[in-house]
Amino acid sequence: MKTLLIKFTILFSIVLAFSSCDDEELRDTRVTAVNMLYEPADAKSIILQSSASASVYFEWEPAKAEDSGMVLYEIAFDVEGGDFSAPVYKMASDNNGGYNHATVTHKQLNKIGAMAGIGSAETGKLIWTVFSSKGVNELKGAETRTMTITRLAGFADIPVDVFVTGAGSEGGSNIADGSVMKAIAPGEFEIYTKLLAGEAYYFTDATSGTPRQFYVDSNVIKEGESSSTVATTGVYRINIDFNTGATVFTEILDLHLYFSPLGENIFSLDYIGHGVFKASSQPITFKQEGWGRDERYKFTMDIKDSEGNESVEWWGTLNSTDGRPTGNDEYFYMTKVPESQWDDKWKFDGIMDLALVDVFAYFQAEGPYTHNVVKVGDQ
Repeated sequence: MKTLLIKFTILFSIVLAFSSCDDEELRDTRVTAVNMLYEPADAKSIILQSSASASVYFEWEPAKAEDSGMVLYEIAFDVEGGDFSAPVYKMASDNNGGYNHATVTHKQLNKIGAMAGIGSAETGKLIWTVFSSKGVNELKGAETRTMTITRLAGFADIPVDVFVTGAGSEGGSNIADGSVMKAIAPGEFEIYTKLLAGEAYYFTDATSGTPRQFYVDSNVIKEGESSSTVATTGVYRINIDFNTGATVFTEILDLHLYFSPLGENIFSLDYIGHGVFKASSQPITFKQEGWGRDERYKFTMDIKDSEGNESVEWWGTLNSTDGRPTGNDEYFYMTKVPESQWDDKWKFDGIMDLALVDVFAYFQAEGPYTHNVVKVGDQ
C-alpha cells in the first residue's frame, strides 16, 4: 500500500509539472490585440506615384505581451467587405515585425491593389488592419480602416522577357529578329537601340508563336496590338517599368572616350548596331608627367531627354581598380558614375602608348555593360 501511494504521488507530480509547463508556454505566447490604428487616417485617398522613394507610413497602438516581451506585427490588406480570414496580402512591420509601424512603398501598394482586383490606372478601395502575435496564435486588430488608391498604369502579369521589333527597329519586321531588352530590376527593362523616324516599332514578350504585344502611348506602356513611332531617327536608351507602366526614352547623341590626364574627350565612338559602339584606328598617346606616363581614361555620353534637354553622363569602372588590365573581363565592366576627372577610371595597357586602337563599348542584354580596347597598329 505504501509503495502504491509513492507511485501515485510521483505520477501526480509529473502530471502537475507538465500542466504547469503547458500553462507557462501559453502565457509566453499570449498577446493582446491592437486596439487602435493611428496612421493613415480612415478613408484616406492616395494617388500612387512611380518614384521608388514614394511610400505610405502606417502606425498603430502597441499590443502587450503577457510575458512582457516583444510583440510581432503584420499589417494585412483585404478587399472591401472582406473579413481578413484570407487577406489578399500580409507583410511584417518595420524591423522584421518588431515595430508598431510599417513603411509600405507605392509600388507595393500598386501590387496589393492588383491582387485586390483594382485595374491598372483605376481607383478602388482596400481595407487594412494589424495582426499581433508572439509568432503563433495571432490576433486580428480590433479596428479596421479603409483606404482608396489610384493604381499606377502598371501590370499585374509582368513579362519575363521583352523584345523590340517592328519595321522601325533594328531587327525589322521579322519578329524572330527582335532585339532583347536587359532586365535591370524586377519588372524593369532597358535597351540601347536604333529607331527609324516614322516607322512602327513595338514590344513583345517572345519572338515566336503568339506573344503578348505592347506599345507606348504618352510615355505609358500599354498592352495591345498597336505600335509607336519616333520623330527622329537615332540611337535611344529605352527604359520600361512594367510595375508602374512608365517609359523613358533618352536619345544618345554621342559617346566619347575621355582622357583624364588632359581632362577632355579625345575621340567619339560610332554606333554600329545592337547596342555596340566602336571607334576605329584611333591614336593613343599617354601624357608624360614627372613621375611617369599617365594613361587613365573613362567615357562620357551626351544625351537628350524627351523634353529636349541635353546633358552629359559619365561612365567609369563598375569594379574599383587602380591598375592596368588584369586579364579578367570584370576589369572592363562599366557603370554610370559621378562626374570626375580622376575617379572611377581605367588604365590603358602599356602597349597602347603611341598605338592605334579600336575601342568597343557594349551596352547589351547578355551581361554587364562593358568595353574593350584592341591595338591595331602603331602611330
